[in-house]
Amino acid sequence: MSKNYICIWSNDKASEMAKFYKSVFKDTKIGATSYWGPNPMGVKEGSVLTIELTVRGQKIMLLNGFVPKEFNDSFSMTVPCKTQREIDTYWKKLSSGGGQPVQCGWVIDKYGIRWQVFPDQIMKWQTSKNKKKRQAMNEAMWQMVKLDAKKLKAAFERG
Repeated sequence: MSKNYICIWSNDKASEMAKFYKSVFKDTKIGATSYWGPNPMGVKEGSVLTIELTVRGQKIMLLNGFVPKEFNDSFSMTVPCKTQREIDTYWKKLSSGGGQPVQCGWVIDKYGIRWQVFPDQIMKWQTSKNKKKRQAMNEAMWQMVKLDAKKLKAAFERG
C-alpha cells in the first residue's frame, strides 16, 4: 500500500525550497521532478511542476501551483531533536534568510512554512501523569522563543 505524504503548494519556488531544505536537513534526498506541459493556466511549458524530496524520513512533494497561497499556523512541520545543539542548528538554519522566530519553539522559514523545533523528550513531559510537572514545564516553555532543553527538563523535574 502507498503511504500518505505531504504536499506543500508554492507559487513558483519549489526548486528553491528543495535546495533550501536540503541545506537545512543534511539527510534530505531530492527525488523525481515533474514539469508542466501545455496547460490552460498560462504556465510556461517545461517549468517545474513538482519535486519530491524526503526530509528526515518524511516524503514531501513541493508543488509549483503558480497561484499564490498563504500558509498559516494551522499546519506545521515538527523537528524533534536529541540535543540542544540540534535545536540550535535547525533553529538557526530555518530562521535564516528572512525566517522569523516565534514563541514556544516555532519558527517560520523564509517561505512561510511553520516548524516546531523541540527536544524529543517533550512529548514524554507533556503526557506525564504528574500535572504539576507538566504545568511547570509548560510555564517554562511559554516564556521561551527558541526552546532550551535543559531549562525545560529542570522545570519539569522541579514541578
